[in-house]
Amino acid sequence: MAPSFFFEPPSDEEPELSYHEEDEEEEEPEQPPHKQRKIRLEQEQEEEKAEAAAAEEDTGGDGEEEDEDEDEEEDEDEEERVKPSKTKTQSPWDFAAFSESVAEEHARRRTTSIDDKISRARQQLAVPINNASDDEASDASDAESDRQEEYRHDDDDDEATNVDEPKSFFASSEGTSFHANSFIELNLSRPLLRACEALGYVKPTPIQAACIPLALSGRDICGSAITGSGKTAAFALPTLERLLFRPKRVQAIRVLILTPTRELAVQVHSMIEKLAQFTDIRCCLIVGGLSSKVQQAALRTMPDIVVATPGRMIDHLRNSMSVDLDDLAVMIFDEADRLLELGFSAEIQELVRLCPKRRQTMLFSATMTEEVDELIKLSLSKPLRLSADPSTKRPATLTEEVIRIRRMREGNDEAVLLALCTKTFTSKVIVFSGTKQAAHRLKILFGLAGLKAAELHGNLTQAQRLDALEQFRKQEVDFLIATDVAARGLDIVGVQTVINFACPRDLTSYVHRVGRTARAGRKGYAVTFVTDNDRSLLKSIAKRVGSKLKSRIVAEQSITKWGQIIEQMEDQVAEVLQEEREEMAIRKAEMEVTKAENMIEHKEEIFSRPKKTWFMTEKQKKLLEKATKATAENENGSGKGMISAQQAEDLKMKAKRKREHERNLPRKLRRKLQAAREMLDEEDEVKPMRGSGKDEKEKAGLSLVDLGYRRAKAVKAVKRAKDSGKFVEKKAPNKSKRPSQRNQSRTEEMKDLFQTDMSDRKQLNKGSGSGLRKKAKSSFKSKSRYKRR
Repeated sequence: MAPSFFFEPPSDEEPELSYHEEDEEEEEPEQPPHKQRKIRLEQEQEEEKAEAAAAEEDTGGDGEEEDEDEDEEEDEDEEERVKPSKTKTQSPWDFAAFSESVAEEHARRRTTSIDDKISRARQQLAVPINNASDDEASDASDAESDRQEEYRHDDDDDEATNVDEPKSFFASSEGTSFHANSFIELNLSRPLLRACEALGYVKPTPIQAACIPLALSGRDICGSAITGSGKTAAFALPTLERLLFRPKRVQAIRVLILTPTRELAVQVHSMIEKLAQFTDIRCCLIVGGLSSKVQQAALRTMPDIVVATPGRMIDHLRNSMSVDLDDLAVMIFDEADRLLELGFSAEIQELVRLCPKRRQTMLFSATMTEEVDELIKLSLSKPLRLSADPSTKRPATLTEEVIRIRRMREGNDEAVLLALCTKTFTSKVIVFSGTKQAAHRLKILFGLAGLKAAELHGNLTQAQRLDALEQFRKQEVDFLIATDVAARGLDIVGVQTVINFACPRDLTSYVHRVGRTARAGRKGYAVTFVTDNDRSLLKSIAKRVGSKLKSRIVAEQSITKWGQIIEQMEDQVAEVLQEEREEMAIRKAEMEVTKAENMIEHKEEIFSRPKKTWFMTEKQKKLLEKATKATAENENGSGKGMISAQQAEDLKMKAKRKREHERNLPRKLRRKLQAAREMLDEEDEVKPMRGSGKDEKEKAGLSLVDLGYRRAKAVKAVKRAKDSGKFVEKKAPNKSKRPSQRNQSRTEEMKDLFQTDMSDRKQLNKGSGSGLRKKAKSSFKSKSRYKRR
């Protein structure tokens, strides 16, 4: 049972903090201390801008960066969450502290970085690419420039908006306040208030003001708020406040925070470490890609908080000694809608099963799921639904644009992207690609074109992924080319533009992608490449944005110019890819040799270890991934919804109960029911049998009972053929085993078989009299016989 530790209000003494006096809101300009502080901050910002401009002499977008920073200064009056002080404010994110450096990793693996390969390949280019950008900048006045225009809808929106109906599953949230003037009003302890001051947090956001008091009381919460609204602090602060009053003599894992991606877990862990820096609360990071032995040692010390991804956490619970969740008191799901999808549902169900039922559960996301059935599986107890703003609300400072890629011009999308990144959006840009291979190709093209870019996707090691984020955060590179790994939760300050090079799958993915910019009141741009196949998503985006959606038209001369340059770079791209394949083959061979040496040298020790058990093997993961893709395709094609693993299990149990009910029916009624069912199956299978590949089409959609019945029938047919002297070498679909019944349909064949079976049994009954009945050698067994024990 989870230990019961409750919130105790702090003492009546006033906290010895100075930030609540000097960090007043800017709504009261008549206070002289605040005016002086604002002037001092502006002077410090101007000095830092001058230093940054001097350090980035080769960057072509300095003027645009200064304009963006000036716009941010004008909007500082509207920001309510963060008022950073350059002398005291700490950064909550530290991606580089969790793994070894990339240089050390390459030295250990005897490989070279992709940047070294690109630099060598760039030297082999006939025409230097950097001259192309200079020529383009010099001829900008003569060439046609990009332009914006109002987006015009091609079709009228026929879909009606769905109004969310109140559900009795959620408790009433009447009386909840979404406003607080300071963190002192939220009854937080002094160590947490001091940490908020160090991080520069002055006034709680609406989701923080509503969530913190309710979470302190132990209520289950389903919270949703716009991206960049401080949801991490909304669940971290009340959790830390409750942990301050835990029984310290008993060490146990009391809080588990689950995230869908490793990078988001690293970010949440870093945030909690900074908020708990003035307390004795310990936090542990459990993600894939990092040392498993180090994580095992950390879990054995029983930290108070564990931030983890589901797969690695289950691995430790199954294979690590003395690690359990018996004393868990709080369970938090960050980006809960992603964790409740089919790819994570089985792992989440396993973790929920291992946790005690008496616990507090909190779910947070910018696009919280409305499927109550999914939430019921998490054992929530009358949760409160806290929505600080509608899920479809867009930031007021976000400018959204679309670029229409016509069907005949889809091959020029890379040229359009390079034209945008060299001319319009030159720094602090995140480019979202659809696949890992496409992201890696864009990284090579950007490097050959002389653009500073980093890549982030699943084919990289964890050290390389974190290093890419750190380089982009420190502005050592101007572009971050990523897949959907970076689409959720990452809070990188200063992102000016998000380019959806590959159109997202749905509106939810779009909301999370564009949420990487225009955070906390800052300005940002979101540009989406839309093809003719993405009309439905374009319609949803236009409906969400409304009249503010813009259509950008890229200059034709720039597209043509970059298309020619990309053709010249194809040989270098192929050379870099070939070099990587060779390094990968050598690396794999070295790993096999090292594995063999270890097996010879440490054979007894290796075989003495307990065998690892896996919740899901690699083969099962691939099968689940294929099933997920097939279900998504069926959903798009037929409009059927996606079912979870639990729903599939319920359907299986329902079918099993139905079979047991039929098994208890009288024999005569059971035979009639089975014959009628086979007649219906025959009508559905006539059309697939006429086409090619009928065996595969017949097997598709069959239950295990039907498949077993057909196999048993085939075995009997083969046995009869062997007894009659015929030898069957291979399955020949065109050659029938009964020449006399070649043109006979399956319905007639089944009738003949049933009549033969019944006539044989009648003759046996008449001839046997009062003696024992003997089975006919050629009697036909119905399908129901195979279902019996």
